[in-house]
Amino acid sequence: MPGALDSERVKVGTRLRELGWILPRPPTPLGMYLEVNEVGSLLFLSGTLPTKDGKLLFVGWLGESLSVDQGREAARLAALNALALAQEHLGDLDRVKRAVKLTVLMVTTEQFVEHASAGDGASNLFAQLLGLEIVTELS
Repeated sequence: MPGALDSERVKVGTRLRELGWILPRPPTPLGMYLEVNEVGSLLFLSGTLPTKDGKLLFVGWLGESLSVDQGREAARLAALNALALAQEHLGDLDRVKRAVKLTVLMVTTEQFVEHASAGDGASNLFAQLLGLEIVTELS
């Protein structure tokens, strides 16, 4: 909750275990970029894709070869991979206080209009984990 005492905040690692979620192995970059960068008290994650064992699990365009449900599943997997990277870097997800910004990128046809529904795969995961008021900016 905004303004809540630190002791009252959601403990991400604890909540993850309560939900029974098991994180995948942290992914490795598929290109020349740094996936995790800690600056002060902020942790920036970049290029987190819906991969498993180094392979993209969802390939194609939403609205063409991929359905909204597949887009939602891809966004959720990318979010789980992001959490796995954060845990690997921080050692303990209970250090996470909030998600400052969540960006979900997708490849779609011009006719596709269900971006929010597909992106909810990630935003719903973080809402379950952190609480709705803790995810402060979605784009």
